[in-house]
Amino acid sequence: MSTVVIVGTQWGDEGKGKIVDYLAEQAQSVVRYQGGSNAGHTVSAGGKEYKLRLMPSGILYKGTHNIIASGVAFNPRVFFQELDAFHAQGVDVSNIVVSDRANVVMPYHVEADKLSEEFRGKHKIGTTHNGIGPCYMDRDNRMGIRVCDLLDETNFKKKLKFMIEYKNHELTSLYKKNGLKYEQVLEEYQGYAERLRPYVVDTVTMINNEIDEGRRILFEGAQATMLDVEFGTYPYVTASHPISGGVTTGAGVAPKKIDKVVGVVKAYCTRVGEGPFPTEDLGEMGNKLRETGHEYGTVTGRPRRTGWLDACVVKYAGLLSGIDYMAVTRLDILDDFDEIKLCVGYKHNGKLLEGIPACLTTLAEVEPVYEIFKGWKQSISGVRKYEDLPEEAKAYLERIAEVAGMKIGIVSVGPDREETIVVANHLFD
Repeated sequence: MSTVVIVGTQWGDEGKGKIVDYLAEQAQSVVRYQGGSNAGHTVSAGGKEYKLRLMPSGILYKGTHNIIASGVAFNPRVFFQELDAFHAQGVDVSNIVVSDRANVVMPYHVEADKLSEEFRGKHKIGTTHNGIGPCYMDRDNRMGIRVCDLLDETNFKKKLKFMIEYKNHELTSLYKKNGLKYEQVLEEYQGYAERLRPYVVDTVTMINNEIDEGRRILFEGAQATMLDVEFGTYPYVTASHPISGGVTTGAGVAPKKIDKVVGVVKAYCTRVGEGPFPTEDLGEMGNKLRETGHEYGTVTGRPRRTGWLDACVVKYAGLLSGIDYMAVTRLDILDDFDEIKLCVGYKHNGKLLEGIPACLTTLAEVEPVYEIFKGWKQSISGVRKYEDLPEEAKAYLERIAEVAGMKIGIVSVGPDREETIVVANHLFD
């Protein structure tokens, strides 16, 4: 048995796509276990840049099995857009399957997402308007339409008719908007159903069989720890569980079947959407981080909020997910900084805090305790061995590991696959 889970340790956009893509070369299967098309990975390989929304990052490796598990909010429209785009780029897309238990994102979910955010006004969450939250709401309210329902024509017609009536009442009564047309939605989704049918399997049985056979399996999620619906900066979170526990609920895998957890740590912090961000830098340094790192959303294109690395958040992620190794990404973005700050603690009303406050008012008021590191002021993109990194870079990395209580496993020094330093060579052992 050899299973590895990749989790984001911050607010997302840590570069999980590159780490999963890199490790997927060793993996035989890559499983996406939660989230939806509201999140994007960018992977650079062979001089090309690929944008992934629903596709597992192993799609770029011929022969690697890619599985969209039951915990994913599955939008068939986006799925086929991605599938067609990859096919046009010459990527083999025959090696992907979709769970029959995954909940389907419907047009009324997307519409409700947009209207709900408008209705909230200054209290908006900052969603990407892709219908993910409303899809999970219907799942938890036992009203969802699953992939297996979509493929059962008679059952789908009955469920869809009821849901259109139900959602149109909501749209017209609450939001004063026109409702959706049943026949139009039915025609669109029946088209998806016929095209989707060859890809649909019982992924719970498939994944567990593969684990029992000793296959090397990589689990990847979307978003990250501080956006977990239970443990993140609620309510400014996603609607699922990006932490390693989400593998159990989202893929149907028992906790004891998880061997190792790798936490992806961006060398600085970014955040999209609303909510507290203790190390946010609204000045010159924050803008420099944004522009140097090209910190704009993969899906939305909107600018990300930027700031210094918060080791308190990384430590918290380690506690929640049992992280064994950290994969530090985008270290090269800091090449030209004279000084680099690292948050190693929080103070509130003069007292040093332990842990991450649940109360957002308190979290917004905390004073970050910074340590300042001297920058290395040289390009590190050509470095391939940890010992060859500048001493200043190693000092920064080792302090992150010390505060977070993790081992250094991988260090990324550029966007391409080859721009990677592997410290722990035995992740799949």
